[in-house]
Amino acid sequence: MDFSNRRIIITGGAGHIGRQLATEIAHGGGRVAIVDRDEATACEVAASICDQVGRDQAVVSFAADLLDQSQTLAAMDRSAEALQGVDGLVHNAAFVGTSELQGWTVPLGQQSADTWRACLEVNLTVPFYVTQHLLDPLSQSGRGSVLMIGSIYGVGGPDQRLYDDTAMGANPAGYGASKGGLIQLTRYLATTMAPKVRVNCLSPGGLFRNQPEKFVARYESRTPLGRMATVDDVVGPAQFLLGDQSAYVTGQNLMVDGGWSAW
Repeated sequence: MDFSNRRIIITGGAGHIGRQLATEIAHGGGRVAIVDRDEATACEVAASICDQVGRDQAVVSFAADLLDQSQTLAAMDRSAEALQGVDGLVHNAAFVGTSELQGWTVPLGQQSADTWRACLEVNLTVPFYVTQHLLDPLSQSGRGSVLMIGSIYGVGGPDQRLYDDTAMGANPAGYGASKGGLIQLTRYLATTMAPKVRVNCLSPGGLFRNQPEKFVARYESRTPLGRMATVDDVVGPAQFLLGDQSAYVTGQNLMVDGGWSAW
């Protein structure tokens, strides 16, 4: 897709989806600022993409821990300055936790309020105040677009049977609540930031990450298209929502889930 002269900030840009989206935007002629907690990996990703597209500064990177508001906003300011404006903002970073995190991927009665708060901070509060902070440059762009990355678990409850007899932990309440809130935040921002800025959400289904065979088989049997998602499945629709092809689309939550939510 054509992203000529488009300036886009991607949080969590060093991750699988973020780096592939940054690559496609750079190949399309755009410039990207990656904001990620992993400074070393973010620098490597930015340098690799610049080499691929043959343009210095096609992708730049800045480090920030999204649990630190002042650090996060400073990274946004540096990104906007480096890009000399902001046309697009992708809230891709997410608090997904690990099975080692206390009170996270455990049964409901054992889930921790502290991890709940951390999850809502990264997944919901950060998109609110970062979008608010960048309101002026996005509005001045003339084609401002904000993209939230939601989840099927922001729309429906988790099917815990998928996890039975696997090493994977139960899907925590905080994750679903934060993604559900993000979808509603999308609608709120879409109406309040219009007509100068469009705001949409993309909610992927489960991405294949070498999960246990039992989980994958159960997931695929419950999905009309019969497979888990790939990064490319998500990146294509993300480009659509960011670009001019969706110029008359705002306030929407696009389900990219292989039909999971159609049952």
